[in-house]
Amino acid sequence: MALKRFGVSLDEELVNSLDRFVIDNGFANRSQAIRFLVEKNIAEKKWQCNHIVAGTIIIMYDQSKKNIPQRIDEIQQFYQDVILSSAQYYLNKNFCLHIATVKGEAYRLTELSDKLVSIRDIKHGKLVMSRAD
Repeated sequence: MALKRFGVSLDEELVNSLDRFVIDNGFANRSQAIRFLVEKNIAEKKWQCNHIVAGTIIIMYDQSKKNIPQRIDEIQQFYQDVILSSAQYYLNKNFCLHIATVKGEAYRLTELSDKLVSIRDIKHGKLVMSRAD
């Protein structure tokens, strides 16, 4: 695919944020970071539909925060129709990896993932999914 060049005007604060994003994520340059962000946005828009998809929700958290497993359970109770399995792996004394395998309408999985990832004190969370119909 041929690359097209074009100019972009951004305020200084946004450019500084973009530069931090480039560094934090190991991109070679701003162009690569912008391509990633545009492609990510387009992919996320495609999932705002009712296609049947399957995937995983991955969450990392500090297990010393005792309320996190309870919050995960409370949220998952409302999404039993799309959760195929759920497991926790204790990586070390402090960190736990929670993986939920899911299948259902894309918007519903996105909704579940957003609720899980937004639990206070979650260190990292991500939904990965692919069409399954």
